[in-house]
Amino acid sequence: MKRRVVGIAIAVVMALAGTALVASFVKSAEARALAGEELVWVLVADEQIPAGSSAEEIENRLRLEQVPSKVRAQGALEDLSPVAGLVTEIALEPGEQLTASRFVAPDLLTRARVPVPDGLLEVTLSLAPERAVGGTLLPGDLVAVVVSFDPFEIGAPPSLDPNIPETVIVDGVRLAGDAKTPNSTRLILDGVLVTNVQLEELLPEVVEEDTLPGRSRTPAPTGKLLITVALDPASVERVVFAAEHGQIWLGSQHTEIDLDDTRVVTRGRIHGFDIPVSSPPPSTTTPSEP
Repeated sequence: MKRRVVGIAIAVVMALAGTALVASFVKSAEARALAGEELVWVLVADEQIPAGSSAEEIENRLRLEQVPSKVRAQGALEDLSPVAGLVTEIALEPGEQLTASRFVAPDLLTRARVPVPDGLLEVTLSLAPERAVGGTLLPGDLVAVVVSFDPFEIGAPPSLDPNIPETVIVDGVRLAGDAKTPNSTRLILDGVLVTNVQLEELLPEVVEEDTLPGRSRTPAPTGKLLITVALDPASVERVVFAAEHGQIWLGSQHTEIDLDDTRVVTRGRIHGFDIPVSSPPPSTTTPSEP
């Protein structure tokens, strides 16, 4: 009986010793793996955190962890001050590094997409924040659409008269057939309904109060925004063409605007010069007799 007890005791001691050796080896291996690595602190979720949780609510469900800088997620947070006042856009999983892109303003989370009026189509534009009112647009807002184009090859049809140079009128200006269009910009649509807004990433930046009452600075998006708008079919064609071959800017619209004075703007027109449409230059040679 004593031999059996002694044997069990020896086995337990050997098992504990083996476990300690394995743990020591693992710890040593980890230390060797991290040797020479720059370590940084990041916040990690200790448990699942549901979407819509405020930064203040989740403070006790996080832990600080050191990780090699090369595995630190882009925009990972060391503390919650950069996202104060924001809420989680999606659920966070245990062990996930907290990043600024997981947080949005509460209004963006609660203000859902708006219904589309009958007869309109939805189309989504991928825009940098500066082209979409700094990323402040929300579903239900109205916008004006401004488009810009770099020069296009004209490709004028051949002239029927070999003595008259090939010309074409583009945006009110007569140009040589082998020329290019000028850079151009124009406001083409107004009162366009925004039906949905999706953010790619928020800049981890503390909200700062302005010196004037009632004003503050809020975190600005750093990635692209997906702005979905509702348009009639003909306008969808115009907007998609501009998105494919040019650039689009959206202007936030708060009242009715008058488009009567808008026109295609080129460099000359910015400086106040209007180039009149001219007739083709006269032929300087006499056609040969048949």
